[in-house]
Amino acid sequence: MDALLILGGLLLILAGLVWLVMRAFATSLLWGWGSLIPPLTLVYVVRHWRNARQAVALLALGFIPLIVGLTLLASHDAQRLAAILSLQWLQPQAQQTPDLAIQLSGELHGQPFMPQQGELIDGVLSLREGQDFFASREVIIRLPRQPQEGSIRVDVLPTDSGTLPEVEISWLLPEQELPEARRLSHGYTLHLDLRAVEPNRLQGDFHLVLPPPLRTTLSGQIEVYRDGLRYQDGQVDLQVDSMDTLAYVVRDYLQRRFTTRQVRLEPLHTVSLAADPLPLEISAVINGQSQVLALALSKRNGRGWAVVGDSYPALPDVEQSASAAVAVVPQAPAPKRIARPVDRRLRFDLDGLLRRPDHYQNLAMRAQTVRGGQAEGRFQGIDSEGRIVLRPEREGPGEVSYALRPEEISQLVLLEP
Repeated sequence: MDALLILGGLLLILAGLVWLVMRAFATSLLWGWGSLIPPLTLVYVVRHWRNARQAVALLALGFIPLIVGLTLLASHDAQRLAAILSLQWLQPQAQQTPDLAIQLSGELHGQPFMPQQGELIDGVLSLREGQDFFASREVIIRLPRQPQEGSIRVDVLPTDSGTLPEVEISWLLPEQELPEARRLSHGYTLHLDLRAVEPNRLQGDFHLVLPPPLRTTLSGQIEVYRDGLRYQDGQVDLQVDSMDTLAYVVRDYLQRRFTTRQVRLEPLHTVSLAADPLPLEISAVINGQSQVLALALSKRNGRGWAVVGDSYPALPDVEQSASAAVAVVPQAPAPKRIARPVDRRLRFDLDGLLRRPDHYQNLAMRAQTVRGGQAEGRFQGIDSEGRIVLRPEREGPGEVSYALRPEEISQLVLLEP
């Protein structure tokens, strides 16, 4: 209703101005051209009021619905009114640099496909075009196996059978309210070759060809996120609303609260991020002991998500802790007999590690895989699936670990006694 009143008022004002110019031309050609200049228009109205009064009355009549419409708009959408009056809509929009480097050529269901968002989380690859709730066009590929950290390579031909990735495409036409979708489990061509890029991205080649009736052929380079974290200037952006952001905040809080980096957080239950404060029940393994804690998170203005009541200091660096320990050693009284520690590297092998994993906890190791790859880090134990977990020493936010099955390892070397 407010938009109709504003538009009607503007049309009446415009009609009054046109009528006034026509009356000026009827008076004389000179007054006609002069009335096109606003100051001379006022002069004409004063000098020839008898001829101009009807046009001025129509012009003034247009201000009534205009003012009423603006008043109604201000009562229920003040921000929209402020944006209209500030004339920001007249300024050209600045070109925003996309967060992801996605360069695809081809089409999706016969239309150009230019995705701005991409992610590969929990084995689901998504390339999405559009910022609305329903994507304008979207490609979803569900991988049959959870990809490991590092490179990901998938090749599928139309003649392949067995357990293959499921491909889904969807598109939303302007006259539709809900998107249309098609799913394929075979009969397509797919080439996916991605490599990990720190801190949390995957980059590489993407090639997809669907059967001719679907009119979908895509080829090029893609870049996708591999979790829900977002980074700004090398640091995790705590303003982002995602479960991975909450998990990062909780893990950092537990590490500082218990003064240890040996914190393994169980997956968080999906909750509504609109609550403030946000109550959470946390399950974690801290220094080998299971803990269940009740926490509350809140999103602070300008600082992002944080645990309510968090006042624990940052953990000291590992190098500083080691230097402090070395400095304390000379002050301790030296024993009369110094027992030389046994060098565990002499009889170290993979079978011995599997039998007594606690004997090698947090020691540096290097693993050579059957495929020729190499992983180096500190031994964190054996997970529930029997995989050997190595965590590399790295700087910066976030955690990275290698999980290797025993049959994938051709050689395992202990790097310290």
